[in-house]
Amino acid sequence: MMMDTRMKQFRFIIALNKKYFDTGLGVTNYVKYLIAFFGLASADLKYTLILAFVYALFCYFFGMFWIKWGLLEAEQEVSNIYNLFVKEMREKFK
Repeated sequence: MMMDTRMKQFRFIIALNKKYFDTGLGVTNYVKYLIAFFGLASADLKYTLILAFVYALFCYFFGMFWIKWGLLEAEQEVSNIYNLFVKEMREKFK
């Protein structure tokens, strides 16, 4: 029973860290194209990989900031304003 709880906690931690990275990557999505363009233009593999690694770390920490400061919830609320299903449900349950 205790092992099952630890495994659930471990899975939660993995999923949370993935969410941080995915959120950061989603918000700063266009930067990856700049990195790819830099890599193609310069043909310098070492600096391109270093830049990509720094960008990956930045995505993680920026995603953590985005979620902890409530910006993800604000973003979802803005999208709910234009979602017809959410509009109908809010009117129905007023």
